[in-house]
Amino acid sequence: MGGKRARKGKFLCLCIAGLIFLVSISIGCAVWTEKKQVKVGPKREEVQKEEERLKALSGQLLRARKLLARQDYEGSLRENQKVLSLSGKNPPGDEALFNMGLIYAHPENPKKDYGRSLSLFQRLVKEYPQSSLAEQAKIWAGILYENEKLNQTIEKLNQMIEETKQVDIQIEEKKREKGK
Repeated sequence: MGGKRARKGKFLCLCIAGLIFLVSISIGCAVWTEKKQVKVGPKREEVQKEEERLKALSGQLLRARKLLARQDYEGSLRENQKVLSLSGKNPPGDEALFNMGLIYAHPENPKKDYGRSLSLFQRLVKEYPQSSLAEQAKIWAGILYENEKLNQTIEKLNQMIEETKQVDIQIEEKKREKGK
């Protein structure tokens, strides 16, 4: 008889211990779930705000592309500048910088400015090194830099040609004076 009582007591203790364990787990899960919900709430709002911001910026980038397609370079620049100012150092600021660089380098743009285009591409590479557009910007910057060097060389050669013409004119004048 004594042995049976001990088994019932052990079984009762085991059941109580199991019940305590289950209650502690359920209380812990409830507390953890509440904490998790508190943390998720603001993040969800932040994510929604970020999504709305990106959607608005994407709309502006789309308008900028459409304006560029219509050869409205000034309008496209304005839209890209808005995107850049609203995005700060975050994407899609890299895309706005890239587009602005292309606009200033566009051959049909009456206000094209290769120097400004070069500086925008260099800025993109510096401020957004991880951007998918950074490599393309490096290529554009290299081409524009080489173009600038070639233009300077052409300018020097034209200057030399003008100086040579002046020297030729002076030589011809001296020949005429000697011939008189």
